[in-house]
Amino acid sequence: MEVVLLQFNHNVDLIRIAKQIGCKWSQTKKSWWLKKETGVLNKIFENFRGKAHVDYSALTNKSSKDVIGEGAISPTSEKRKPFVRVVNLSKYDVKLINDFVKYMYGKSLSESTVGTYYIHVLDFLIHLKGKPTRDICNRDVELFVEDFCIKRKYSISTHRQVISAIKQFVNFYPQCKITEMDLFYPRKSSYLPSVLSKEEVVNLLRCTRNLKHRAILALLYSSGLRIGELINLELRDIDMFRLQILIKNGKGRKDRYVMLAKSFLPLLKNYLTTYKPAIYFIESLTFGEKYSAGSVRSFLKKSCLAAGIKKRVTPHTLRHSYATHLLENGVDIRYIQELLGHSRPETTMIYTHVATKDLLRIESPLDKIVSELVKTDKGDEKLTLSGGYTI
Repeated sequence: MEVVLLQFNHNVDLIRIAKQIGCKWSQTKKSWWLKKETGVLNKIFENFRGKAHVDYSALTNKSSKDVIGEGAISPTSEKRKPFVRVVNLSKYDVKLINDFVKYMYGKSLSESTVGTYYIHVLDFLIHLKGKPTRDICNRDVELFVEDFCIKRKYSISTHRQVISAIKQFVNFYPQCKITEMDLFYPRKSSYLPSVLSKEEVVNLLRCTRNLKHRAILALLYSSGLRIGELINLELRDIDMFRLQILIKNGKGRKDRYVMLAKSFLPLLKNYLTTYKPAIYFIESLTFGEKYSAGSVRSFLKKSCLAAGIKKRVTPHTLRHSYATHLLENGVDIRYIQELLGHSRPETTMIYTHVATKDLLRIESPLDKIVSELVKTDKGDEKLTLSGGYTI
């Protein structure tokens, strides 16, 4: 049974409303819960109207832009779970956060960036506990990071997002005492991407029995798409004759063309004939509705288990694998940058660190030493480095 969790600071009025709509208390989750069924969102909206703001992005991957009444509900960092957190804010803070959202849209920031910054700044305002916004300073930001980000074990990238969100808030509200230049960014982590071998990619597709799921994974890999680009891909942008796919409004609001693999065409035609999507390449059970990224991650995890792949694999791993295999096949890095939609060549250059084409040609110095000793007159043809193991 799927449920929706509601969590909020102790408030008699909100508890009464939660009980009225049939919520029950979970001691283990420290939350109120309600069975997830048709109309549950409408029920929450109607009953909390005027008392709290319902941000339902955790349920539908959309963001609620308008604050209702005298409070706010913010999703936690666990965005993919059916979870909403209810908190009370003053009327002034509610207006402030609403105006901040409008400011960000006015700056033409992406929907994803607006949603992320909104959540971080909302949490920051909650952490201030009613302190006048004009009086907040850099020390308040430091305490917020110490008490909030560190305790929640946020990653370095999320930590940097929090600082970026607060910097954007300072630009919006320069009357506060925060000095933007003094805000500290933690050093960005430098991780090499996880990459599947070519054999693992083929095995993954073979072990994905569901036709729709196999078509999704094959397209992610063969065209190097981001998960958001796949979900927003419309059928009219797939050109089977020119073997091209038009990616509209990708990351950085850029359009680009990517390749459509010839070997993918039979699978594509089979999928389109069987499932008959109306608008988007992949759709949910509701006619013409987009598929969810969470569903892709879920069945990919099952396919990896079936294929015996032990690595941590996400939809983006297939994009990393696509770029690395292109590089190993001798494709110029400038073309790979264009196909991936990277703004800077430095972003694409990371794949030179994981491509094995040239690395495998380098001989280990240990192999060199052993081969030279064997060739000498005094060399033992069965030179051993450890008892029982023969080179």
